[in-house]
Amino acid sequence: MDKLKIVFLGTPAIACGFLSRLAEDGCDIAGVISQPDKPRGRGLKLCCPPVENSARELRFKTFQPRNAEELSAALSQLHPDLGVVVAYGRLIKKEALAQARFGFINVHFSLLPKYRGAAPVQWALIKGETVTGVTVFWLDEGLDTGPVFAAREVPVLPADDAFSMFKKTAAAGSDLLAGCLKKIAAGEIVKTPQTGPATSAPRIQCEHTRLDFSGPAGAAFNLVRGLACGPRARFEAVINAKKTVIQVLKVSLPSASGRAPEAPAATDGRAVPAGAITAIERGKGFFVKCGDSELLIEEVQPEGKKPMKAADFLNGARLKAGDMLWQG
Repeated sequence: MDKLKIVFLGTPAIACGFLSRLAEDGCDIAGVISQPDKPRGRGLKLCCPPVENSARELRFKTFQPRNAEELSAALSQLHPDLGVVVAYGRLIKKEALAQARFGFINVHFSLLPKYRGAAPVQWALIKGETVTGVTVFWLDEGLDTGPVFAAREVPVLPADDAFSMFKKTAAAGSDLLAGCLKKIAAGEIVKTPQTGPATSAPRIQCEHTRLDFSGPAGAAFNLVRGLACGPRARFEAVINAKKTVIQVLKVSLPSASGRAPEAPAATDGRAVPAGAITAIERGKGFFVKCGDSELLIEEVQPEGKKPMKAADFLNGARLKAGDMLWQG
């Protein structure tokens, strides 16, 4: 079979490495499609998506369709054999899917059908998964519901957060995609229906970011590392009689810090309430009581301020062991 004529669809930075890999591998890229420019920053200046900038640097023909009709028009102009989609950010309708001779394959950062949706890496971490992965599948009109071409597992280590997992899954996905393209070019088309229970990975909303110290420390730990790329995990504190939102950037569990997991009882014999500062560890941060044990908070970003070490925050807020930091 002749070399595949490919159209690449992607928008954010994580898709740029995939486009570069296709270029390095000598793929025939007929065109690159990304979402339209969007206003950014305080001045709301229109900014190109990372993939658009990357495609221009690689001297590929680029398109930024604003709707389904413009997407179909771009595809009809390109006449691709195959569409390759990595984090494009929009559902592609039936009319557009029909315009590639072999259809469209999508790189998704989970082991489908688990974590269908916009934030699979984040939700795998939030849910405490120890194994996730990447799937190359064929697009249909559903949300991540099409048949699977290939999949690869990626371990989730206790030290991993969203930053490291995006790197690990992107590296695995780039290799997996390259192998799939070789098979398609050789006429090997694999379409295996998804099996097993499906779970959802919706876009992260504000309500998903709220820390609840009355629950398990492990759940709070997973939320912080799952949202490391933003929007960050956060809680509302009352400091000097003023409510303020504290973003939590880095935490550890007691076992990782070397502290025994049991929080001490109050001096009057009562149980320490969730949200109380139980101890301060010099050079590391401070411990907060959770529903079952403690969480070591190491780095925070108070509302309106820059990221800082937890110890510096504590000193500036004049907080000490025994003070309530959070009330649910």
